[in-house]
Amino acid sequence: MMYDTLIRNALVIDGSNRPGYPADVAILDGRIERIGDLHDATATEEIDAAGRVLAPGFIDVHTHDDTVVIRQPQMLPKLSQGVTTVIVGNCGISASPVSLKGNPPDPMNLLGTAAAFVYPTFSDYRAAVEAANTTLNVAALVGHTALRSNHLDDLFRTATADEISAMREQLRESLEAGALGLSTGLAYASAFSASTDEVKQLTEELTAFGAVYTTHLRSEFEPVLEAMDEAFQIGRHSKSPVIISHLKCAGAGNWGRSPQLLASLEHAAKTHPVGCDCYPYAASSSTLDLKQVTDAHRITITWSTPHPEMGGRDLMDIAAEWNLSLLDAARQLQPAGAVYYGMDEADVRRILAHPLSMVGSDGLPEDPFPHPRLWGAFPRVLGHFSRDVGLFPLHTAVHKMTGLSAARFGLKERGEIREGNWADLVLFNPVTIRDVADFNDPQRAAEGIDGVWVNGVLSYSEGQANGKREGRFLARQGDLRDGFV
Repeated sequence: MMYDTLIRNALVIDGSNRPGYPADVAILDGRIERIGDLHDATATEEIDAAGRVLAPGFIDVHTHDDTVVIRQPQMLPKLSQGVTTVIVGNCGISASPVSLKGNPPDPMNLLGTAAAFVYPTFSDYRAAVEAANTTLNVAALVGHTALRSNHLDDLFRTATADEISAMREQLRESLEAGALGLSTGLAYASAFSASTDEVKQLTEELTAFGAVYTTHLRSEFEPVLEAMDEAFQIGRHSKSPVIISHLKCAGAGNWGRSPQLLASLEHAAKTHPVGCDCYPYAASSSTLDLKQVTDAHRITITWSTPHPEMGGRDLMDIAAEWNLSLLDAARQLQPAGAVYYGMDEADVRRILAHPLSMVGSDGLPEDPFPHPRLWGAFPRVLGHFSRDVGLFPLHTAVHKMTGLSAARFGLKERGEIREGNWADLVLFNPVTIRDVADFNDPQRAAEGIDGVWVNGVLSYSEGQANGKREGRFLARQGDLRDGFV
């Protein structure tokens, strides 16, 4: 048989959390056709891996790529680091279903200007992704704040019964059209006033579909354990799996508490399907939040609508130049974005190493001066944390960004190198792979990524995207609770 592609002499790390093994891998019609000793086989394109690692394409479970997958479908920041699937709609903000009455409320502005929100239904968004012929696979959540913005005239209160009913109807229609589930961003002012009961009533729509509930917790600071309890309570109410987004101990006063957070996660997991994602950096990034302005750690401005020239500068320096307090300077910069150097490295490592945690970049593609996680999160886990620090073996690092992620979000026939699965693959050099992007120069492609295949088509090689765009929209498949067994 003549295959489309034959990758010879690879060290296959298959995504199942088992050590790698030497094998050849043959691709036909977008799928992995055979794995093993294929010395007699032939293909249209043959590649000698020469002992380099062949892994499943990485799945970025926490992105804000909702609109850029359509407007900038090449998706180079993700493709160049080996990502083949992105999950959008996190933190309560999604591109659909949205009908704006003006400018997008904070933090929906992280996804773009009002012109980017042209998908009043989830089906509209799905059709737009499919029509864009994007490079990567896309799966999508529905944002709670997006729903609130459609139906509430004031986001700084909890919803009425009629408003909840209208939100539920839109959520149900979205789930029927293939949405993975509901996300919340309860820490943000536009959702903070939502009561726990409001969220519980919305998540009742998830139950029949076996859909997931993901949450940017109501607080990642001192009340973080109470916020985790709220998330688990919501999940138990709706019998929905719970994924805590970018689990962290935020703020200097919170450092060292990761054992408590992980104990809470483990306790909940004994009786309910739960998990978390995290990114491999001790700094976070979002909109500039006055509640997080402090002199306890560094804050860098990533963008500012009234003062775009301040992008890339530290808030402390800006405040000194303007002869203002940090808080007053922050007010003058708003609306704006920021990087907060507010985490402890030991907490980051503990959470990243935990068996219940997946890798998600949380990259912000609209930022003119983005957090380097947008370009470097996955190579950083493989190169820095696995190889250099020895936090976990390479096959575990790969599992956290492939097999585990696919199982949690029900991405069938993806996330593992198995015969019959879709050929989302990445070829990398385990000795040289590293993140190059840093906080001073954040828009740089990683080193050591030698090839990326999306649905069997080579889309990135020799440090360049080749223009092939074979990504697909991935609708929810089956009951996502099954992926937590």
